[in-house]
Amino acid sequence: MSPRLARVLLVCFGVAAAVDLGSLAAGLDAGHTLAKPLLMPLLAAHVGARGGPRLLVVALLLGWGGDLLLLSDADPAFLAGMASFAAGHVCYLALFRRAPRARGARLAVVYALALTATVALLWPGLPAELRVPVAGYSLLLTAMAYGATRLGPVAGLGGALFMLSDTLIATGVADWPQLPRPDFWIMLTYIAAQYLLAKGVLGTLGARPAPTAAYGGTRSATL
Repeated sequence: MSPRLARVLLVCFGVAAAVDLGSLAAGLDAGHTLAKPLLMPLLAAHVGARGGPRLLVVALLLGWGGDLLLLSDADPAFLAGMASFAAGHVCYLALFRRAPRARGARLAVVYALALTATVALLWPGLPAELRVPVAGYSLLLTAMAYGATRLGPVAGLGGALFMLSDTLIATGVADWPQLPRPDFWIMLTYIAAQYLLAKGVLGTLGARPAPTAAYGGTRSATL
């Protein structure tokens, strides 16, 4: 565990996020293309430097794979990117099972209704070949977002923002009217989601114990 390195990597993640979002807001595609691939590796490296769970690192790196694939507009790349994110959600779900906190039945109903309404509304506008994959992915995404609530409000908000980000992507695929600079809002919610999920996991499940130093002291850093 290296607290100083963890802090440096977190600052670098913040800089990359600012460059990415600033580029999207200004319509600078080159800045987005350069900054986006740096985001999840930096956050994953930060988690690793904190001694965070390996499954969290893997989930973030699978998100990185999805990020790279979604830089292409081709349908095969979209499906492959969705599969990479889906694998990341499976990692998150495995992590959330370690949390002792119980979830409320009412909240489960809310997420189930959100899933049903979203898929039903998007279905007619989606290309026929994407309808079933999007519906299956949405089910897994919703399960992840609901599972994140076991870790408390920070991770729960991260899961909800992940749902929002991917829903914004899906509305674009379904040719719904879009907000100005839609990619900005997609990336803003996505970056916040991954950061909050990482913060929630580290804050609730904790990091791997650091080796005891020769002088008997340990140090820690906060996300």
